[in-house]
Amino acid sequence: MKYIPTAFLLLLLFCTACKNKEEKVVVVEVIPIDSLFQDYYQFRLRINPLGVTKSGITGYNDVLADYISKPYQEDLEENYDYFLNMAKAYDEALLTPAQALSLKVLVWDAEIKREGLTNKLVTIPSPMFDLPTFELMPLNQIFSFQLEIALLASGAGAQPFNTVEDYENWLQRVDDYLEWLDTAILNMQRGIDKDVVLPRVIIQKVLGQLEGFATAEAEDHLFYAPIRNIPENFSEEDKINLKDAYRNMILDDLSPAHEKLKLFLLEEYLPAGTETVGLSELPHGKQAYKYLIKYHTTTNLSAEEIHELGLEEVARIRGEMELIKDSVGFEGDLNSFFEFVRNSKEQMPFNEPEEVIENFKAIQKRIQPNLSKLFDLKPKSQFEVRRTEAFREASASAEYFAGSKDGSRPGTFYVPIPDVTTYNKFMDEALFLHEAIPGHHYQLSLQQENKNLPSFLHGEGMGVFVEGWALYCESLGKELGLYTDPYQYFGMLSMEIHRAIRLVVDTGLHAKGWTREEAIQYSLENEAESEADITTEIERYIVAPGQALSYKIGQLKIRELRTRAETALGDAFSIKEFHNQILSSGSLPLVLLEEKVEKWIEREKYNR
Repeated sequence: MKYIPTAFLLLLLFCTACKNKEEKVVVVEVIPIDSLFQDYYQFRLRINPLGVTKSGITGYNDVLADYISKPYQEDLEENYDYFLNMAKAYDEALLTPAQALSLKVLVWDAEIKREGLTNKLVTIPSPMFDLPTFELMPLNQIFSFQLEIALLASGAGAQPFNTVEDYENWLQRVDDYLEWLDTAILNMQRGIDKDVVLPRVIIQKVLGQLEGFATAEAEDHLFYAPIRNIPENFSEEDKINLKDAYRNMILDDLSPAHEKLKLFLLEEYLPAGTETVGLSELPHGKQAYKYLIKYHTTTNLSAEEIHELGLEEVARIRGEMELIKDSVGFEGDLNSFFEFVRNSKEQMPFNEPEEVIENFKAIQKRIQPNLSKLFDLKPKSQFEVRRTEAFREASASAEYFAGSKDGSRPGTFYVPIPDVTTYNKFMDEALFLHEAIPGHHYQLSLQQENKNLPSFLHGEGMGVFVEGWALYCESLGKELGLYTDPYQYFGMLSMEIHRAIRLVVDTGLHAKGWTREEAIQYSLENEAESEADITTEIERYIVAPGQALSYKIGQLKIRELRTRAETALGDAFSIKEFHNQILSSGSLPLVLLEEKVEKWIEREKYNR
């Protein structure tokens, strides 16, 4: 369905003769730019109702989009064309600088997503952080719709379960989810016919996750969790009706649907799965990876250029790690030090999961007095640290979920603790700066709270900016009073080299023909993560080609812009104002971020 804008748009089509060739000329009556922004926002709400729920808006809590279906894709393509044509009608000279910048972001967003829809290996923006999902490979073990739905079903996610209407809304959403499951199976069957299938190692991981979904008794099922926590103020009649409805939903619809999916994966999909893991090994995979590099980095860098940059960064960071190793008196080479840190009992002091959570809260208290030295802008949104839910803890990474726009739900830093006795804390300070404060919590909350931004820029945003900012924040530890312990500073370097390694292994896997085992081995040789954690990470890169590139590419650009500003402005440089420039316009493609900071530098030089 084409989006109908709130403002009236007049399209006049007429033909003129031009060099004996008939041409169609489109004359548009230009609507106010803020109306265009509002129309684009409403369009984005409609196509991603799950994202709407995450933002705390309640009007879409009873629907989900079958985003991998053909009608959905056709709807997207038609609307992206519409907005791109509308955007051409505006004269930048007549817009404010903020309006002009927001319009450029709109154009970038529409163009890059439309391109994915027209690729031979089709990708669609998914409800999971706006990441591209392959039409013919819609499932995976990390960034996948069935996992997002499970989180909502548990009652621990963004889906509200406070009123009878909330409970009924979820039942309707489950109906849409069941439709999506049917589409996923049909698409994967098409993928088998086209030789576009997930690697077997990934299919096996998805099968393992589905086991409990298909076989659990109704009262023990994850999707029954809201009933186990039903509010006491509900009437007895409502309680009985909802219990019956949820039990029937699980037994009659949900479990059979998951069982159908499991049998399809086991009997048809797994035998067709690939032994290779790289995108370039699939039909049209090389072109798709080139596109995904552009999508995730907002640059035209080639896979080869990124691979070489990664090798250079790994070598540089290893040099800094050598200095830390020597400073603590460790005798042996760097790889031996990695092994020592991985297995150091001193870095695994916790006996209860809550001790891990309390350690992060202590880090927050330590940086609190120093935040005002670096930041004028601070979010109003509340913040908390939680342990990752048990059903996804084994394969989850630490992550941040933004709070609701109205502040009713705090921003949440989730920490997986599958085995507290082996939880290693040497990276916790850097991890907190990245996932929590001032990383994702500051950037995403400020973006969401910024009343000067068009509403369409309040969402998750572009990964290269979001993740680049968070990785840059890891480098602020000493300025914020952290990294006094050399092992914690080594932890920061370990996280940075981890992102540099991603440049090497992601391009290695998807452009150079590396195997899963080669990627794991390279990581083991160059960082202090455990083999289990590295394996999880490599399998993440396998299913989300290019996404892991965004962290380091974004960080390098922000650090480059800070150095450029410090050099150009000298004593007049203000770190607070620099951070204001980065954080005040939403998440930007790197080319637009660079353009904005350059203009700020020139203004500051002129005003001196």
